[in-house]
Amino acid sequence: MNYLRVIISGIVIWLVNMILIFLTCGWLFKWVYMLPPNLFKAPEEMMIVSNIVGSNLIGLIKGLLFAYVFAVIYKGVPGTRGVHKGIVYGILIWLVSALPSLAGMPFFMVISNGIIIYWIVQALVFMIISGAILGAIYKPHTRKAK
Repeated sequence: MNYLRVIISGIVIWLVNMILIFLTCGWLFKWVYMLPPNLFKAPEEMMIVSNIVGSNLIGLIKGLLFAYVFAVIYKGVPGTRGVHKGIVYGILIWLVSALPSLAGMPFFMVISNGIIIYWIVQALVFMIISGAILGAIYKPHTRKAK
């Protein structure tokens, strides 16, 4: 396993996702969070230092875990090397994590179906982008012949 590439990939994924979240949730699709019933904190409350630090720490850990699991199962991920393999991995992770988790929310929470649909699509796009980044950066160590 190439630990340096895992760390670099995890950090880059975290940074790109942080930018994408800011652009989508904080600007382009901000209106989605106004759909009733509104159960989100006010923007001023969300922007306190502890929330920013906590959410970024979780985002970094998520990026590192995403990269680490890819490295562990690299040989078993379908697809050719590089970006293609990363995209397939991103879609697979979405299928077994984000999709079922988010699709089940309306059964247990009072939350807008519009937000759920937005989150499902957003998660797919983010996982594909994260997988492509990971596939472009991560390369397993190759054993040299003796």
